[in-house]
Amino acid sequence: MEDEYFKKIMTSIILIVLIVLTFLLLKPILLSIIVGIILAYILSPIYNWLYKKIKSKNFSASIICLFLIILIIIPFWFLTPIIVNQSLRLYIAVQQIDVVTPLKLIFPSFFISDSFTEEVAGMIHSFLVKMANYLVDSFTNLILNFPTLFLRALVVFFTFYFVIRDKEELLEYIKGLLPFSKEVEKKLFDSSKVIISSVIYGQVVVGILQGLITGVGFIIFQVPNAFLLTILAAMISILPLLGPYLVWVPVVIYLFIAGNTFSAIGVSLFGLTSSIIDNFLRPLIVSRRTKLHSSVVLIGMVGGLFMFGVLGFILGPLILAYMLIILELYRNKKGPGMFTEQPINKS
Repeated sequence: MEDEYFKKIMTSIILIVLIVLTFLLLKPILLSIIVGIILAYILSPIYNWLYKKIKSKNFSASIICLFLIILIIIPFWFLTPIIVNQSLRLYIAVQQIDVVTPLKLIFPSFFISDSFTEEVAGMIHSFLVKMANYLVDSFTNLILNFPTLFLRALVVFFTFYFVIRDKEELLEYIKGLLPFSKEVEKKLFDSSKVIISSVIYGQVVVGILQGLITGVGFIIFQVPNAFLLTILAAMISILPLLGPYLVWVPVVIYLFIAGNTFSAIGVSLFGLTSSIIDNFLRPLIVSRRTKLHSSVVLIGMVGGLFMFGVLGFILGPLILAYMLIILELYRNKKGPGMFTEQPINKS
């Protein structure tokens, strides 16, 4: 009996040590693995359609992987020099910008004292320069850190290929590790699917659409560095609680100060249109598809963003959803839960 107990203890210790070592081993590339899994989920419908036509898993997965490589590598190769060039031009423009004049024009009664105005303008100018410098460094690092990015990209494509090819076997393996009943497993995976879809379409797709609408206004009214500003607007719009107004509002102020009133009004109309789309589409997609309380989705996105970075706006709501599902199982009530629309019954 003692030998059996000793063997169980040693087995548990070895298992824990191996789990810790595995986590430390995968930690540097963990986000790359997650990106590969998410991309496999997004492109899974295309793979399923292609597999029905070709009847070969390897060939279908190879075609989808090649399509993904072309979709990512070609824009990165051609657009990176343009982005870096425009970011440098933006950095130079920010250093030369006049902050005092707009402060006095917008808030004439508040900035009466010249010394106070100069002090506030210096703080704002310093902040803008630091932000522009951070922007330049970020885009420049895309080139300087190319070897690291290349290795991470290999992990992404490798993970994507095998996940999209063997997703059924992988799901069955994961289900075999879970200590839940079939009904609970189905609920967990269905919730994961719905939440990932809603956040991807509600955050990523809507955010990119907002950035593109704002960018059309930049291009039509010939705003300097329109391409870079469009990318920034799209990136900011994807993140929760933020929006393209952080880009187009300063541009409108700049245009007004430069005397381009017509262009400023035109950019404002496109910016307001992107905000209207956000207020209408994002809550509709996220709230209705997730069947979760909107506060849970919001808290999950913000907390996930701080904890996991950009991918946190998907992982955060998913983690909270799992917790709420398990709490509903523990609660074991017939009525609907406080944060979920439908009750989850234990089997």
